Parts: sequence; structure tokens; C-alpha cells
Amino acid sequence: MAKRRPSGDGMVRKREDGRWEGRIVVGHKENGSSIFRYIYADNQKELTAKLRQNIDAYQGIDLTDQSRMTLSEWLDIWLEQMTVTLRPSTLNHYRRDMEHHVKPRLGAKPLTQLTATDLRKLYDTLKRNGRVKPRPGQDRGLSSTTVHSIHTTLHHALKTARDQGLIPINPADEVDPPKAIHQPMKILNEEQLDTFMDVIRRDATWYDFFYTELTTGLRRGEICGLMWSDFDERDDALKINRTLHREKGGRLVAGDTKTYAGTRKIVLPPSTVVLLRERKYKSFSPWIFHDPLRPEAPMNPDSAYRQLKKFLAEAGLPNIRFHDLRHTFSTHALSSGVDAKTLAGILGHTKASFTLDTYTHTTGDMQKRAADIVGGFLTDYLGEEMKPWQSAESGETAASA
Repeated sequence: MAKRRPSGDGMVRKREDGRWEGRIVVGHKENGSSIFRYIYADNQKELTAKLRQNIDAYQGIDLTDQSRMTLSEWLDIWLEQMTVTLRPSTLNHYRRDMEHHVKPRLGAKPLTQLTATDLRKLYDTLKRNGRVKPRPGQDRGLSSTTVHSIHTTLHHALKTARDQGLIPINPADEVDPPKAIHQPMKILNEEQLDTFMDVIRRDATWYDFFYTELTTGLRRGEICGLMWSDFDERDDALKINRTLHREKGGRLVAGDTKTYAGTRKIVLPPSTVVLLRERKYKSFSPWIFHDPLRPEAPMNPDSAYRQLKKFLAEAGLPNIRFHDLRHTFSTHALSSGVDAKTLAGILGHTKASFTLDTYTHTTGDMQKRAADIVGGFLTDYLGEEMKPWQSAESGETAASA
């Protein structure tokens, strides 16, 4: 049996056509035979330089037969691996982007031959002509934000391939994707919040729900997924353990929170504690906010969305999203002195830096403007109730469970 050649071992020869050819060992098959990478150049000096670059790139790498798979095959494997960590809706979003935009253009390329140049060309093509079924008059290209999202997914998939020893480097590391264009954040200002509170106060079915949302900033699926077992009356806190989402086919299911930091415990303002205690005393449902027609079932997130739109139209307010109620809460919290790390814990953000980046308009020179927008409103309703968060030490008031 031939001696196993170590990775990085190579050879050089001059071909009959005058060009120079080199090869290096980059891995081994299951039977122990070598996997080679071939390099070509017009002269020996150029080949030597290319060989050195490749030897450095493959240092410590020992590819296997799996490294011969195509990008399309790897993406299928990677998405299957991610089923245990991603919510179904997120997984479906990733799979749809790969099927529609990446596989048709790069899917047949061997994984180890994918380059940064390939990715740059892909992103340029998607920006020019990436829309699968454009509507009449619609731009055929994808937005910079969408292309940026596709890059993020690809980068994650290729990083996993690199971590598992399938490729020597992650080509996505060498690519600057189009910058994501974020729409200006919308929140309800002081006058609009007054109006909104007046409208929801007249609705006994929905008042508790939207008041709790405005004083916690929970995601829509999180507030709809709250159960009485999550309400800690001793510590005046809520445990956020689940979120509601729709599976393919429309079935409403409870699942894990968006991230590991999403599973958390948050301290409640006193008025919200009183509201929930009174609600619990009268409740016959395991859910804090149940379906109005079926107490045994949780509140449908779609119903909450429709009800918000109804209240906004009734009050003549801007047509904001449900998520903008979360932004309204967060902006007020920061401008009232809640530190970014504590707020990140309340919101379920993985890093405080993300919270600061998201709500940068409430920091620095623009903090006064943000305070003017929402200044005093929730304080008028809650009095001193922001103090549990303002005075708490970092990490204690919103410690992850």
C-alpha cells in the first residue's frame, strides 16, 4: 500500500504545450488516496507563487470526498442541519432565497471552486435581474436589502462548510455585499399615543393586551404565546419562553423564541402587574391573552395585527406595523435612562450593540429629539414605573432564563 501523502505535499512539471502545472494534496478520500488541487501558470515563477498561496490557504485543511459536492448539494445539507436551531418560518425564508436566487445561478458549481468573484457576479445579477415574477411596472432587480440578506445566509452556510473542513476559506469573507437600506423607524408620538390609549381604553377585550404590549415591547408572537405559568407574581415578572407562529399550511403552533437570548425574564411595571393579577383572577384560560371566542386557544397573532389596524384607522393614526409598538416602547425606555444592556435583555436581543445600532436615534446628540417625541407620555400613565429598569444593575432586571 502506498504511503499516505500529507496535505500540502505537491509537485511541479512543465507540460508539452509549454505551460507549467502544479498540484498539491488538499485532502484524502475514504480509502486514503489523495485529493489534489491543480494549478496552472505560463511560467515557473508564476506557478511557484500560486502554489505558495494555495499551500498557505490549505494549511491545516484535510478535505474529504464530501468536499467534491456542489454548492446546491451543500445548501440542502446545511438547511437540514439548521432545522434544529431555526424557526420554521426562518428556515423557509432561507430555503426560498436559495432555491430562487442562488441555486439556479451557482448551484452546479463545486463547493471548493466557489470564489469571491462568483459571489460578486451573483449579487450584481440579482440587483439587475433577480426578481422571479415581477409585477407589471415593477423593477426586475432585487433591492439592496434583499441581496444583503441573501449574502448573510450564504455567508452563514459557507462558514459552516469551512468549520466542518469542507472548504479551506469562506469566499463570502472577501465580499462586501450591497448595503441594506433600512426604512426610517416609525413610532407613535406623544399626541398619537394619547389618542391610541383613548381608543383602546374603550375596548374591554383588547385594552389589557395592548397596554401590556406598550409596557413590555414584546414581539407579537411572544405576547400571544404568554401563559399564566409565565407570570411570576412573587417577582413581578414575566418569563418569555415561547412564541407563536404559523407553519406551512396555516396551522398555529407554539415554538422556541427567536434566539437563545429571546428566552428571558423581564421585570414588569407595577401597573402592568396589577392589570395581570386582576385579569388572572377572572380568567378560565391557561393563556394570558386567549382567543376571544375560544378561551382554550391562544390569541391569534393575525387577529392582534388586524385589531391594531382597526384601532389605528378608528383613531386616524398612521398605519404603523405591530412591531412599531415595540419600537415605541424601546425609544421611550432609552430616552428615559434605561441603559442599552438592560434594554437588550428586556427585548431579547443577543447583544446590546444591536440594540444601540437599532435605536441609535435615541442616543448622543439625537436623544433630546427622541425624548421630545415620546417625552412624558408613558410616564404620565406609569408614574415612577420605569424605575425598576432605570435603577437595576446590568443583567439583573432582564436576566436570560
